Amino acid sequence: MNKVINKIILEIRAGAGGDEAAIFAGDLARMYQRYAEKNNWKFTILDFNQTSLNGYKTLIAEIDSSLTTPDQNLYEVLKQESGVHRVQRIPKTEKSGRVHTSTASVVIMPEIESKEIQINLGDLEISFFRSSGPGGQNVNKVETAVRVLHKPSGIVVASQSGRSQHANRETAMSVLRAKLYEQKQIEEQEKLGTLRREQIGTADRSEKIRTYNFPQDRITDHRLDKKFHNIEEILNGNLEPIIKAFKKS
Repeated sequence: MNKVINKIILEIRAGAGGDEAAIFAGDLARMYQRYAEKNNWKFTILDFNQTSLNGYKTLIAEIDSSLTTPDQNLYEVLKQESGVHRVQRIPKTEKSGRVHTSTASVVIMPEIESKEIQINLGDLEISFFRSSGPGGQNVNKVETAVRVLHKPSGIVVASQSGRSQHANRETAMSVLRAKLYEQKQIEEQEKLGTLRREQIGTADRSEKIRTYNFPQDRITDHRLDKKFHNIEEILNGNLEPIIKAFKKS
């Protein structure tokens, strides 16, 4: 991609590890949100499935740097975050003090303009529901949230961030275009025989790009074969050391 992409779609899903995986997914979501805030980028949560322990089974957000740093290619800055992130720590719910291993998957997708991906409206099944809060309870009395099924691909997207059905429909369509574009890129790469392993695989513990080891206060990026310390600081949004290391690689 040669053009500047300053709007991306971030998707985080809890993997292996039950409640602790959802809590870790929440930690990753806050890490990216705080990193965006440090850079004065707009971070908007589009859809989520939150647990009662302040974790996320799934979270989809938009990060937009177009108003503050329009010339910066945000996709190039964050694309290396795609993959399975693994955490090793003692969960808050663990009474015996054992270290658990859990995972969450991250996908970074460029936001795609409507002219780049043509969608046949006849291929869509659109439904409406009430926006939800922590634990999945409905928080709105009006069905403003939108769910879109793209029947040919089976892709389902949703948006509940806006106050109207129209706004949420537009947002859901934007996420759908990003997913269809990603699928198209994978298919083209497969034809050329250059596709590496898919970004997130099965989200199993063994398929990892980065490990967050709390007992040793160490983050290991397995692609760079490089270690970073101060986990809490990095999870608080100080991603710069990792991002700079990828720029140098």
